[in-house]
Amino acid sequence: QVQLVESGGGLVQPGGSLRLSCAASGSIFSINAMGWYRQAPGKQRELVATITSSGSTNYADSVKGRFTIFRDNAKNTMYLQMNSLNPEDTAVYYCNANMRITGSFLSNVSWGQGTQVTVSS
Repeated sequence: QVQLVESGGGLVQPGGSLRLSCAASGSIFSINAMGWYRQAPGKQRELVATITSSGSTNYADSVKGRFTIFRDNAKNTMYLQMNSLNPEDTAVYYCNANMRITGSFLSNVSWGQGTQVTVSS
C-alpha cells in the first residue's frame, strides 16, 4: 500500500559528499517522523538522523556537523546531505517513516530497501 524508495548511494572518495533521497508513495494520508539509519558489515543497524513532520531534527553524534536531514512534505520525500564523508560512513543506508494510510486511523512504520554508500579512495 505504501512504499519507501531510497536513491543516491554510490562510491565516493574520503572528504566527498553524497545526497540520499527517500521517496514515499502509495495511499498516504500523512507522514509523521522520518529517519535515516545505516548498517555496516558485521554491525547492528544504527540511527543516523531523524526529522519530525514539523522539521525538528536529531542526529547521531558521529554525523553531527557533517550530515543534514531535511524533507519536502509536498513531495513526500526526505533527504540526507552527507558531507566530509569518511570510510567509517560506509554502510547500507535505510530510510523509515511513520505513515498513516488513507482510510486507516493507525500509523505504521515502513522501511526502504536500502542504498549502499561506500567511502573509499
